[in-house]
Amino acid sequence: MKKVDVTVVGGSAAGITAAITCRRHYPEKSVLLIRKEKQVLIPCGIPYIFGTVEGPDKNLVPDAVLEKNDIELLIDEITDIERTDRFVTTANGENIGYEKLVLATGSVPIIPPIPGVDMKNIFVVKKDVSYLQQMLNQLNRTSNLVIVGGGFIGAEFADECRKNRHIKITVVEMLLHCLMLTFDEDLCAVAEEIEKEQGIEIIATEKVESFLGNDTVKGVKLASGRELEADMVILGIGCAANTKLAEGVGLELGLTKGIQVNRYMQTGDDNIFACGDCAEKVSFFDGKPSNLKLASTATRESRIAGANLFGVRRINEGMIGVFSTVLGDTAFALAGLSEREAKQKGYNVVVGKSEAPNRHPSGMPETANLKVKLVFERGTGIILGGQVMGAKSSGELINAISACIHEKMTIDNIATFPMGTHPALTASPIAYQLTNAAEMAFKSMQLD
Repeated sequence: MKKVDVTVVGGSAAGITAAITCRRHYPEKSVLLIRKEKQVLIPCGIPYIFGTVEGPDKNLVPDAVLEKNDIELLIDEITDIERTDRFVTTANGENIGYEKLVLATGSVPIIPPIPGVDMKNIFVVKKDVSYLQQMLNQLNRTSNLVIVGGGFIGAEFADECRKNRHIKITVVEMLLHCLMLTFDEDLCAVAEEIEKEQGIEIIATEKVESFLGNDTVKGVKLASGRELEADMVILGIGCAANTKLAEGVGLELGLTKGIQVNRYMQTGDDNIFACGDCAEKVSFFDGKPSNLKLASTATRESRIAGANLFGVRRINEGMIGVFSTVLGDTAFALAGLSEREAKQKGYNVVVGKSEAPNRHPSGMPETANLKVKLVFERGTGIILGGQVMGAKSSGELINAISACIHEKMTIDNIATFPMGTHPALTASPIAYQLTNAAEMAFKSMQLD
């Protein structure tokens, strides 16, 4: 029987990062990564297959990253884990011994039990190259596309599928606005307006009752009785932890049905770790279970798991949640809690906003507006969350805001943030949005 020091199960963002992290921290250990897919997709790039990059073959993680880090790759599927004797069994009948095992089995798309959901041309978002190619081929033949779900998946697919096509796109969303699980209402309204200007119809506060057609979808019936013509449907209502392997060998699941782990990413079995979408998560703010599943979080957890395999070196303090997207030419980003979510959690909050061009003077090339909204706990002044909208530099600024949240910085800390500015790169130091939003929050507290 073949034996290795560390076996990683799963070859997407979490698995690759866990293997590389193990190699960096324990260079003397042998590392084997086992995955069933011949090719690995960049998860967050999947919507862009249908517009910007024009195909799944242009959205792949190269295997060279494994070779470069001296990580052995096996294309196979794990069917069983023998926890006592510490070996895994593959679909091809191979037994492989391990000292430490990392489960990074990811997630699977949620398919709702709606009548007709199994008809042809109804697609979910799978991380499978051939499936996505079939989906792209169908899209190129489609006249009427209905997207069920107006979260990040639905919004990004709508934005991408319209590119270079004459196609009617309708998004059906249960909540009052698209993206409302993440952003406050004012940002959601802007995002919806951008999509509507591009000819995308948004039907909010509505549910799908059934899909119409015989073997192939022809329409969508809503709970209100309205019927939408559709020769293709994309279901973008989220995903669930892929825990089939873990459950089969008796590993405990958490309240959100992810693999239960401690703050070191260790399961109930001392020799098995789990990270990424398959692992249970808790909130950074209150320690309660969290359903958030993000590639960025998966790699963060993997850097914790990989470092802790042979000794505790890192601790997972919980999910902050950092999101970003771009619709049209406008970026939207959030870190931590929105104002609405903070209030729902019982915080007494104070909010600061600042808006200014992202270059100075405003006549500089590539100038765009950039708006920052920060949410603080009123009593302590500690930052709870931030939202950014406008220029595409929002994607990096939100990471700085996330660092502020992680370090529990206060209004005064952020108002005196030691920023660097340049006319071609940032807003003016006088109008710098991050510090000015904190100052506005301070002003608001003084006026109360």
